[in-house]
Amino acid sequence: MKLFRFKSNFKCWLFIRNKFLLILFGSLFSQAQSDINTFLKPSDTLNKARRTGVYVGESIALGATLIGLNQIWYKDYPQTNFHFINDNNQWMQMDKLGHMYSTYHIGRVGAEMLAWSGAPRKEQLIYGSTLGLGFLTIVEVFDGYSQEWGASSGDIIANFSGTALYVSQELLWKEQRIIPKFSFHQTSFAANRPETLGSSFNEQILKDYNGQTYWFSFNIHSFTKDSFFPKWLNLAIGYGADGMLYGDETEAFANAIYQNSYRQFYLSFDVDLTKISTKSHFLKTLFSVFNTIKIPAPTLQYDDYNGVKGHFMYF
Repeated sequence: MKLFRFKSNFKCWLFIRNKFLLILFGSLFSQAQSDINTFLKPSDTLNKARRTGVYVGESIALGATLIGLNQIWYKDYPQTNFHFINDNNQWMQMDKLGHMYSTYHIGRVGAEMLAWSGAPRKEQLIYGSTLGLGFLTIVEVFDGYSQEWGASSGDIIANFSGTALYVSQELLWKEQRIIPKFSFHQTSFAANRPETLGSSFNEQILKDYNGQTYWFSFNIHSFTKDSFFPKWLNLAIGYGADGMLYGDETEAFANAIYQNSYRQFYLSFDVDLTKISTKSHFLKTLFSVFNTIKIPAPTLQYDDYNGVKGHFMYF
C-alpha cells in the first residue's frame, strides 16, 4: 500500500526549489552588489544564453533528483511489472492535494525561469509550466514498477490538475489569481506513530497529514478590480484532515486502532507576495519563492467534530 507518495514528491519539489535557490544565490554573490538587479531582471527579448542555462540547469537538477530518488527510495524494494493501485481513499486525499500543489509550483517556477530568459510566452507554457507534470509522471512510472507501491490514477489526475490550474489561468487571465499554498503545524499524532508520521519537525512537515493544510488563495483585487482592496490581499479557502494514524479506517482497524478521522475546512486572509510593489528584482524573486506558503492570519475552521471554530492566528 502506497502510504507516503507525497513524501517523495514533496521532497523532490523542495529539492528542486532549493537547488534552484542555491544556483541562483551562488550566481548572485559572485557578482557585485550593483549587478544583482541586472542579473535577476527578466530579459525583454530572447536571451539564448539564459535560455540554454535554464534548460541545462533544469535537466541537471531533475536528472540528479531522479537518480537520487531511485537510489534512496526505490533501490531497496523489489521490482515488478508495471501496475496500478487504488489509493484514492488514503489519508483523506491529502496526498492528492500535495501532488497538485507540487506540479503547480514546479511548473510555475519552470515558466518563470523561461520568462526570465525572455523566451516566448508559448514556450513558457509548453516547456516551462509542464515541468512539474513531466517530472512527477516519471516518478509515477517508478512507482508503477515498484512492488512496494504502484502507479496511482488519483496521483496522475492530481498532477494534471496542478498543471491545468496554472496554464488555464495564464490563458484566461494572463495572471495567477488563484494560488495553491501550504501551511503546517505540529500535532500530537506524530508521537504515537513517529516511524510513519515523523520523529522530527522536518519529517513531520512531510509525513504528518494531520498538521498539513492546503489552501486555494484568491486575489481579491484581481477578481473585483475594486481599488478599495489592496492588490496583495487574498482570501484563502483551506482543506485539512485530523485524527489520522493510518491511511484509512480499514487499515487502522486491522492494527486494532479506532480512528476517528474527519475533514476540516478553513476560511482566512492571505497575502499574495508577488503583488507587493517593489523595483527590486531580488525581492521579487524572494517573494515568488515564498509565495508557496500561506501567511498566518485569523481563520475560521469548520468540521463535523468541532463545528465552527475561530483561530486568532492559524498556520
